[in-house]
Amino acid sequence: MQRLAYVRLSVLLLLGVAALFVTECSRPGDASPVVTVEHAISPEPPRVGPATVILKLADAAARPVPGARITVEADMSHPGMAPVFEEASETGPGEYRAHLKFAMAGDWVVLLHVRLPGGQTLERQFNVSGVGPN
Repeated sequence: MQRLAYVRLSVLLLLGVAALFVTECSRPGDASPVVTVEHAISPEPPRVGPATVILKLADAAARPVPGARITVEADMSHPGMAPVFEEASETGPGEYRAHLKFAMAGDWVVLLHVRLPGGQTLERQFNVSGVGPN
């Protein structure tokens, strides 16, 4: 009886591994387009208080990417602070701005959550080191 249970468990385990292998092999490749994101922060150097994140999106041919929706998330590099979220607005073809408020001096991490006009999504991250006191 115990041997039969062992055989059944082995067969189920093998079927599970085979199903995972087939699923992974049949996944479509990354269809997201190549998009470069340039960023800048104003004022420079950044200080506690209001700041503007300036973004430029371009495709593989260096053409501006208009019509994207971008959520900017800013987090302190250490735990314990609530993240700051802002929506970027398009100020020109492929150019976007978001207004943040750095609540504390220190190092920050900015995450960009981007939805391109075709519905594809991508994320980018950059560091804002040494936000100074006001």
